[in-house]
Amino acid sequence: MKVFKFGGASVKDASALQNLAQIVSAQGGEKELLLVVSAMGKTTNALEQVYSLAAAGQDFSEALQQSHQYHLAIVHELFPDRGHPVYERLEHLFAQLRQVLQASKGQSLTNYDRGYDQVVSFGELLSSVIVHYFLQEQGMANTWVDSRKYIQTDTTWREARVDWAWTERVIKRDLPDILAQQLIVTQGFLGGTNNGLTTTLGREGSDFSAAIFAYCLNAKGLYIWKDVAGLLNADPKRFAHTVRYAMLDYQETVEMAYYGASVIHPKTIKPLANKSIPLYVKSFLDPTAEGTKICDCRFEKLAPAYIIKDNQCLVSFSAKDFTFISEKNLGTIFNALSELRLKINLMQNSAISFSICTDYNEERLQLLLETLQDQFTIHYNTSLQLFTIKNYDNDSIQEITKNKEVLMEQRTRTTFQVVCR
Repeated sequence: MKVFKFGGASVKDASALQNLAQIVSAQGGEKELLLVVSAMGKTTNALEQVYSLAAAGQDFSEALQQSHQYHLAIVHELFPDRGHPVYERLEHLFAQLRQVLQASKGQSLTNYDRGYDQVVSFGELLSSVIVHYFLQEQGMANTWVDSRKYIQTDTTWREARVDWAWTERVIKRDLPDILAQQLIVTQGFLGGTNNGLTTTLGREGSDFSAAIFAYCLNAKGLYIWKDVAGLLNADPKRFAHTVRYAMLDYQETVEMAYYGASVIHPKTIKPLANKSIPLYVKSFLDPTAEGTKICDCRFEKLAPAYIIKDNQCLVSFSAKDFTFISEKNLGTIFNALSELRLKINLMQNSAISFSICTDYNEERLQLLLETLQDQFTIHYNTSLQLFTIKNYDNDSIQEITKNKEVLMEQRTRTTFQVVCR
């Protein structure tokens, strides 16, 4: 039994879906295969914009219509018969989405993340329905499964925590019998609470969804289909010369993902490693190519991995009475960061100051300033970049820092990080 995950680029248009069907068919796509699909193309970004308008009490009709037309154009190309049931299903989902958006008008900041999950989740619902019907048209019988009924989570909106015991129990109870007969199509990124609300597992969380299903079903392997040749040492859109890793171990991959490597979601590896399930990163543009295998393995030396995080903010705190930065001071800062869900990408302290690099979010940053301004003098810089080099050497450091203003840097035995302007 295998799990395949197809990301947004691999389901972005009609030709991409035809390619998906060919990949599934080549794998003997009749049974013992579960497909996890992301939202089509840039749909998540589009729905974020629609929700932002609705929450601000503005007219979202035109932005919603653009997303509607995008999906409808794909369906028109794949299903020439306008009486096909996919059309009715599509219209029903968009009608539901419009109702949710209407209810979100003027959403308060307190409930913003909860509303976000209810809206943005429609991207995966739409794509999985279209994939389900298209594979049926291609002669591959399949069952559409609502992942929200199987991946149960808490109410940590936009980054929900999985109830593993409940999730594993219901997946093992229901899905193996279906998989023995035909393949399953379901959604990535989505979970559900025990009272029926939708949650999401974190941006780009479809990889994690696939790992959850693979873990609970004791899959032989998880295959993530990307628009790259495998797991590369750098983003080929930003670096002229990249190297494909033929094989990596779980720990190295976890660290790369933690620092921001975009190929794998950070939470994906742990459930796979716990059951020694190999992860294969494959190219949907060249399905027969080797790709990258991630498993329990050993190796001598790896090429340096370059990871870039854009839109970073460097925030520095110093006590107003010029006392040392103590554990109590740090506790106050960490509590505020936790409450506002601002993640630390890099941190450093001196005797009288403490600095962090975090993803820039204007609203959350302002709330942080308001929360801590009575106790600390706070300075910050925005529009920065955080560069991380795993398995660095002198040449790789010089390549990254050349002609850049360095605001903060840090290195360990294997990792070099630098915040630059």
